[in-house]
Amino acid sequence: MPPITPTTRLASLLCALTLLSALAWQPAQAGKVLDGIRQRGQLVCGVSNGVAGFSAPDAKGRWQGLDVDVCRAVAAAVLGSGEKVRFTPLNSTQRFASLQSGQVDMLSRNTSWTLTRDASLGLHFTAITYFDGQGFLVPSKLKLTSARQLKGAQVCVQAGTTTEKNLADFSRANGLGIKPVVFDTYEAGFKALFSGRCQAYTADASALSSIRNKEAPKPQDYTVLPDLISKEPLGPAVKRGDDEWFAIVKWTIYALQEAEELGVTQAKAATLAASTDPAIQRLLGGGEDMGKLLGLDKTWALRAIQAVGHYGEIFERNVGKNSPLNLPRGANRPWSQGGLMYAPPLR
Repeated sequence: MPPITPTTRLASLLCALTLLSALAWQPAQAGKVLDGIRQRGQLVCGVSNGVAGFSAPDAKGRWQGLDVDVCRAVAAAVLGSGEKVRFTPLNSTQRFASLQSGQVDMLSRNTSWTLTRDASLGLHFTAITYFDGQGFLVPSKLKLTSARQLKGAQVCVQAGTTTEKNLADFSRANGLGIKPVVFDTYEAGFKALFSGRCQAYTADASALSSIRNKEAPKPQDYTVLPDLISKEPLGPAVKRGDDEWFAIVKWTIYALQEAEELGVTQAKAATLAASTDPAIQRLLGGGEDMGKLLGLDKTWALRAIQAVGHYGEIFERNVGKNSPLNLPRGANRPWSQGGLMYAPPLR
């Protein structure tokens, strides 16, 4: 065996680095989930069974909402069209089992990212699509100004949610003795409030605004209290075990966020594909091929943006100023505008 010298060590190190570099730039191989989606020609997306602004069918039965548009963007990226989606409505107790069993390819259903869910349910949260917090909807006639005035109140809440646990924590921490009235479905809970069964209904603040504006007999008869008692980062999840699919869903969402930052709108995307801006080129497939690293083609992100618009367009259309909910952007503004939406670099 020849002696090991500094020269041979250096040569070995350079060889190893060259090999690692070559491996790092191999195009991604399609995972099992993507293979299945391509074979059936359709993405199966788990959504809520009716939260206006996030996922709900309109009068013609067409699904609409922020969570719905995320599904359409992913379908456009992988199948070429945002219409190649089958929406599967799931309640809070069905959602995780349906993802774990493979009944749905992804879950885009106003679901909070928590440690317990992330670490113990066999799934990966992909990215945050809406920063929310838990609040309370109360009858205006009670003239409440704070959730801390709900001492001894009966509060309706949906079973099997972080909302139920947060309510118990809030009541205990503030010595309120709140009496939870638990319902299996989202709809049953707020209908119980409207019938007078409870003095308040608690859920994510965005959902409460949706309920007040779309479901209440008279919206002015109900008030969303200003208190937020939790952090509720909402976003899609995928089943663990398919890193390629995880990467595709995650980076499709980041592409929508990056598009807003770069000013790439749904209407201008096709024209901007010829831009000389390096960042826009990478995003839309005019420069470096980012798609091959995901097992997709060069224009995957362009198709996603053309299908639903950038994140800001999705927000405003479904829950923001151009929607009946008229929710403020708040924390959901881009980081460059003082918000929390921040996409890692697409490069």
